[in-house]
Amino acid sequence: MRSLIIDDEPGNIATLEHLLKNNCKNVEVLGSALNAREALTLIRNLRPDLLFLDIQMPDQSGFDLLRQFNRCDFEIIFVTAYDQYGIQAIKFSAIDYLLKPVQIEDVRSAVEKVQKKIDQKKDNLLLANLLEYLKDKENKNKHKLALATSRETLFVSPDKIVRCESSNAYTVFFFNDQEKLTVSRPIYEYEELLTDYGFIRCHQSHLVNKNYIRSWRKEDGGYLLLEDGSNIPVSRGKRDSVFEKLTRL
Repeated sequence: MRSLIIDDEPGNIATLEHLLKNNCKNVEVLGSALNAREALTLIRNLRPDLLFLDIQMPDQSGFDLLRQFNRCDFEIIFVTAYDQYGIQAIKFSAIDYLLKPVQIEDVRSAVEKVQKKIDQKKDNLLLANLLEYLKDKENKNKHKLALATSRETLFVSPDKIVRCESSNAYTVFFFNDQEKLTVSRPIYEYEELLTDYGFIRCHQSHLVNKNYIRSWRKEDGGYLLLEDGSNIPVSRGKRDSVFEKLTRL
């Protein structure tokens, strides 16, 4: 895989290049850039298969760089320090990322995933979804959440999701067309991703779209009655916060 490393810190570039050289023999580093302007020129001239891309850079961020492409003919592994908005956007589209300081096993794992995508020669729908998210981040009605299973990746508007239910390390999604989908990621990750879309964590095992709540029933310790007839418990520790969010409906 012909790759570029884009990071505003030369030391980070040198470290990652060393890790790739010694641990990922299927990756060839064509060059590096310290900012988005340099990166744009390199990408257009060298047409890489893979970018290792930092988010936070001076003048223009890694996301600003991506906004300059209508279509990305390359894969991306983000390499970044923790950034709340950045990680949110990446997770929303199920894109791979590495947190600094990068670890050898994490690099190997991310590179292996990218290699499989390239070998399968599939269109990068995950990256296309991320670009749509970045270009119109304020228009939440257009956002699609990437839900990956072993067989497929489903792109779903959050407003189509009625609720999520935890099942050990898995999360079951229930949709407004009565369909459901099980994803191998824990529910707390989706709480983080969906809170801004009107979802309420009312119980350790339940995350509910408030737009589908019909009423709060007080019997049996309290539960939420949803439009689809589901009864969802409200834990004692979350009653006050749930009530506060519901009164802002």
